[in-house]
Amino acid sequence: MRAGTARRAGRPDDGEASECVGSELFRELARMVAALAEIQGLRSFALPYPGFAQSALDRTVMHCLDVGETPPRSLPELWEWCRTRPAGDPLFAVPASLVTPGTTLVHPVGRMPTRSCLEVASRGREGGVAAHARALLGDLEARCGTGERYRQCRRFLAHHPVVHQQDRFGLDWSKAVWSRVKDLYGPLPESLLVDGVFLRCPSCGLPALPRDGAVPVPGPTAADADIWCEGEECSRDTPPQLIREPDQTWILRRSLRMFLALPHRTEEAARDALDRAGIDHEALSGPLSAYRLRDTGPGTVDIHVYDRLQPALLAEHLTDSAPLADRTLVVVPDALAGRDGYREVFTKALPALLRDRLPLTTPMELVPDLGRARREEKDDA
Repeated sequence: MRAGTARRAGRPDDGEASECVGSELFRELARMVAALAEIQGLRSFALPYPGFAQSALDRTVMHCLDVGETPPRSLPELWEWCRTRPAGDPLFAVPASLVTPGTTLVHPVGRMPTRSCLEVASRGREGGVAAHARALLGDLEARCGTGERYRQCRRFLAHHPVVHQQDRFGLDWSKAVWSRVKDLYGPLPESLLVDGVFLRCPSCGLPALPRDGAVPVPGPTAADADIWCEGEECSRDTPPQLIREPDQTWILRRSLRMFLALPHRTEEAARDALDRAGIDHEALSGPLSAYRLRDTGPGTVDIHVYDRLQPALLAEHLTDSAPLADRTLVVVPDALAGRDGYREVFTKALPALLRDRLPLTTPMELVPDLGRARREEKDDA
């Protein structure tokens, strides 16, 4: 139905309905991009398309016709749309209070799902990609039996998003741990290879890809090249590591790379800060990176660690998951918390009743914020 027809039929067509449809379409496309990226050998997007991708393409075409846009003619064209059309594009009109307007679902350099794409795809009570990571860890915890055994496996996963055959001869290698976690790894997908070589970011340890699709030449120029890494926020001071034997390499599931391995540096920094301050803590089951603090006063105090680019989606996730502690400190990297508007957007997106219960902090600010909270509790008492 065309725009004019909708008005004549008395249906809402004042931009609000279009914004809602566009925003929902953006979310569906995020789920499509995340799912397509998991399919081996899909680089050619050969027909027939997977059902979920065909459905997303059909919905995009219908929405384009409704708003007078020229629709994509194929799945490759739709993938390119997701690389060039951001959340704030009139086609989607995703509210800026929810997703940063310049956010795209496919990275312009790496042509892989962006971190924000996976965060959008995790939106809602189903939890999407993030829920998949929690389910995998929940199953691992159930199989491990004891707390220490599970913690060893979890640390291994966080520190080893990529495992090479040579790693198995290292002094710190544990056959027992590997036997429990190896099913969470798979072969390197062809989409992450460049001329048969795998590139790994030296900072976050996650996959990397060059813009021009050529293997960077070792040396200073390689560090300055336009290179994407899955972490997206890493510096380019050193060139990517080249793994020329990809058939001897295994990679962790994408959901665990994003929602376990990526935040682990922030998680370790937070734990180190607690240890230096003499604050005892114990890991909690369920959330990906969560701890309960001991001897913090009359109420229960938890910390949850995240590394997410979209503060409103993080606030929405915490609202839906409803942490049970009296106060839960939400720890994010210092660099994220220092961005213009990040804290304000996060706080504004929380329901008013949760704003005092879910303060945003960083590893550097964590202990001072805990001390401030204790003083406030004493004052209130």
